[in-house]
Amino acid sequence: MLTVETRHAIDPATAKTLDTDGLRAHFHVGGLFADGEIRLTYTHYDRMIVGGAVPAGKDLVLDEVKECGTKSILDRREMAVVNIGAAGSVSAGGETYPMNRGDVLYIPLGAGAVTFSGEGRFYITSAPAHKALPARLIRIEDAKSFRTGSAETANDRTIYQFVHPEVMESCQLVVGYTQFHGGSVWNTMPAHLHDRRMEAYCYFDMDANSRVFHFMGRPDETRHLVMKNEEVVVSPPWSIHCGAGTGSYTFIWAMAGDNVDYKDVEMVAMEDLR
Repeated sequence: MLTVETRHAIDPATAKTLDTDGLRAHFHVGGLFADGEIRLTYTHYDRMIVGGAVPAGKDLVLDEVKECGTKSILDRREMAVVNIGAAGSVSAGGETYPMNRGDVLYIPLGAGAVTFSGEGRFYITSAPAHKALPARLIRIEDAKSFRTGSAETANDRTIYQFVHPEVMESCQLVVGYTQFHGGSVWNTMPAHLHDRRMEAYCYFDMDANSRVFHFMGRPDETRHLVMKNEEVVVSPPWSIHCGAGTGSYTFIWAMAGDNVDYKDVEMVAMEDLR
């Protein structure tokens, strides 16, 4: 029911020597969503965990994860869960939270085992935490949102902020998602870095034959990964992270690190990209 893979952190000098298979082995995460299973990837980038839980109409319980070194995964961690499937529910800390597609649940340190139920497809993010905060179910109407970009530059999109300082308090997780409007496929250009936080992207809402070309690497040593539906990129703090799709898509962004300042970024000029 539970499988865990570990990804070790590497530096940009090593990354630029990797071929396609090497890049994918370190930064691409696929196969997270399997019926009747919980699949996690434990990364050494700010100890972020990403994963998927697909109860397929039954119950799946996430409790001890050996890689965390604690009796229960949330003994020293917080978690955010996004439902990218049909209706389901998540139970933790003695409460059950019905979740529709697009809902986000924040589960705090000390909440104990987490149970996933129903027909949902639950995307999991988790990072170390230093204090217990209130659990919160955040629906899309409760998120902070803003529209940005334009059709002329193929990046007309709405950004929804869920686990975010302007919506709620967390320890270090910052989580939301970005939806594109008709004909737009680019995010985000010009690119940026944020050296104090890592980030993970989960691409979904994609047709089976669509792909996203995710760009990564140092600004002067860019590489790309070809992404399918419901696949994840682990983005180190030293790497740009942007992408363009062959069709419409949505992506969940999740960050962890030194702060929760969404605007703490370093912009990269177009002339500096290579």
